[in-house]
Amino acid sequence: MKLLVSLLFIVSTIFAQNKMVEVTFLVETIALPDSEKVYIAGGHKNLGSWKPNGVEFEKVNDTTWEKKIKFEAGKTIDFKFTKGSWGNEALNDDLTLPQNSVLKITTDTTFYAKINKWRDQGIVTPSFSGQITGTVKYHKNFSYIGLLDRDVLVWLPPGYEENTEVKYPVLYMHDAQNLFDPKTSTLGIDWQIDEVADSLIKADLIEPIIIVGLNNSDTRYADYSYTDTGYVYMNFIVNKVKPFIDENYRTKTDRESTAVGGSSMGGLISFMILWEHNDIFSKAICMSPAYKVSNERISFNYIERMFDKDSSKRNIKLYIDNGGVGIEEQIQPGIYEMIGVLLTEGYQPNKDFYWFFDTEAQHNEAAWAARIHKPLQLFFGK
Repeated sequence: MKLLVSLLFIVSTIFAQNKMVEVTFLVETIALPDSEKVYIAGGHKNLGSWKPNGVEFEKVNDTTWEKKIKFEAGKTIDFKFTKGSWGNEALNDDLTLPQNSVLKITTDTTFYAKINKWRDQGIVTPSFSGQITGTVKYHKNFSYIGLLDRDVLVWLPPGYEENTEVKYPVLYMHDAQNLFDPKTSTLGIDWQIDEVADSLIKADLIEPIIIVGLNNSDTRYADYSYTDTGYVYMNFIVNKVKPFIDENYRTKTDRESTAVGGSSMGGLISFMILWEHNDIFSKAICMSPAYKVSNERISFNYIERMFDKDSSKRNIKLYIDNGGVGIEEQIQPGIYEMIGVLLTEGYQPNKDFYWFFDTEAQHNEAAWAARIHKPLQLFFGK
């Protein structure tokens, strides 16, 4: 069910311990050398918390591998198969990278997969969906002390070149590789935010905006989280990227015209920028935000740190958005906690913050692409 929730209060939920059920994962593949093994990697701790060699299969015969794993009944898990690293994960038959497999567990069951191709057998064929719509300007190798260099991409709205006297609001976003161009996106599917914004502008549903995307780096987790590097990354945006954009493009520079957005860890850092630099940013789009994460690999809770420096009420507009499948289940407690804190501190639903919950959506670019029109219309709508 897709529902725009008007929250009057949050009732804390106590989750009873579910009974355990067993999933038998059965993989049929080509005969592998004796030195190679098959693994499963997924978001659940029993699947190795996305370590590519976290959970090893048992060999049944030359072409069949099996692993029995227990989970709590009612869990939804997402996972992939590898031969021990992401450099040799399982592929589709056409050599494209597959989406995560998703399984809702209600009773003992068997999950069967037939794998004919592995990534180390040849060149991966990207599965493109869409193209760049409109004009994107590329600014290469932006540097900042304490960060890896990265490109900055600027999408210009229709009419920008012709209407030379007009200035535009700006939306700053993270993970620019996944925003505009399916050829650079992780799985060949981008946010399609260029197509969505272009359509909304031409339909006169939102005012024209400039979208600035910052590429992620090999230190994405540190850049986008509550770390010293995360604070350096925020300073990079505030002290270098925004001044550069304001100097080289026709922007509205005031805080009311300046927004930030991202997904997952990008959703966390978007909220942090809004909270820590509220004098510069007035709005944040946080899709599937990782406000609070705790598993075998990582553990943090930014919500506990929000008022370390200043507990005064901010003038914010916050859009929170998440699904309900796979990784989305893991971030749900943090979203509930964040909404509870906002309510306790006097922030009003459907005024200061908004929450959209799509219980059937997964944690990927296709899901965010399907919903990005909502915050664009909310924050920039006519």
